[in-house]
Amino acid sequence: MPDRSSGPVRPVSGTEVPRFAGSGSFARVPEIDRVGDYDVAVLGVPFDAGTSYRPGARFGPMAVRQASRHLRPGHHVELDTSPFDKIQVVDAGDVPVSPFSIDEALGRIEGHARDVGAGGRRVLAIGGDHTIALPMLRAVVREHGPVALVHFDAHLDTWNTYFDAPTTHGTVFRRAFEEGLLVEDHSIHVGIRGPLYERADMDEDKRLGFRTIRASDLDILGTSGAIQAVTERVESLPVYLSVDIDVLDPAFAPGTGTPESGGLTSRELLRVLRGLSGVHLVGGDVVEVAPAYDHAEITSIAAATVLFDLMCLMARA
Repeated sequence: MPDRSSGPVRPVSGTEVPRFAGSGSFARVPEIDRVGDYDVAVLGVPFDAGTSYRPGARFGPMAVRQASRHLRPGHHVELDTSPFDKIQVVDAGDVPVSPFSIDEALGRIEGHARDVGAGGRRVLAIGGDHTIALPMLRAVVREHGPVALVHFDAHLDTWNTYFDAPTTHGTVFRRAFEEGLLVEDHSIHVGIRGPLYERADMDEDKRLGFRTIRASDLDILGTSGAIQAVTERVESLPVYLSVDIDVLDPAFAPGTGTPESGGLTSRELLRVLRGLSGVHLVGGDVVEVAPAYDHAEITSIAAATVLFDLMCLMARA
């Protein structure tokens, strides 16, 4: 960690400035140019040109930041940590991505993530659609080496192409595997559900070295069993944790592009995440928040809470 004898610059306190006022950064942490150094950066990635059903996740970073005003980020009771006393977190703003060229956008995202994450710093991205996970992984692997992927989602995202497009939000983890970004046989999907295009999709996913915990498996395993399966799968490897908000049932996250019935509850997702305090988390993202389909910030509040929990896991490392 960088040496800061005076301690981290904390977010603006809700007891000093009302939470509905003040800075628009995530959880009102300082912007990146307001501190000399930092440990973790929040990076907005307003890109959704890789989506296959309902567009609108380009507005996700704005919505999640707004919802994060609701947080009381001083102390996390379940994880027993006060993250902003331990690590310096900053908001690095948004990547100025092209809305027209996927390849150009991915290059821009990777470049920004590499710059912000240089020197062993860690980056948490707010999407955007799940396509952004590929350039984020490229940047993380350049800094930390190949990673184990922990992937919370309703969908596998390991299809080969979609309408002949090789890089979309449904193909990113096949591309990541092909590029050698993932440590083989150490990655895992959690929350997968719904019908598939064909039976062979699951076989192909296994061939790529993934284990899958379907949403229905949680009925048998419970959250404790899911936590054990994830921790055993990733061992002591560096971990990239990617959360597609559609892992939640539409009752808990209606504001997303490809909702699927039968998903996790918010409490189940948070319980599993909070059980991963022993993993070596080097980066992550929360994606697919599409606020135009949301109601009363339900989805954005869930995403902001997940992002805060990831910060707390990093603070405990």
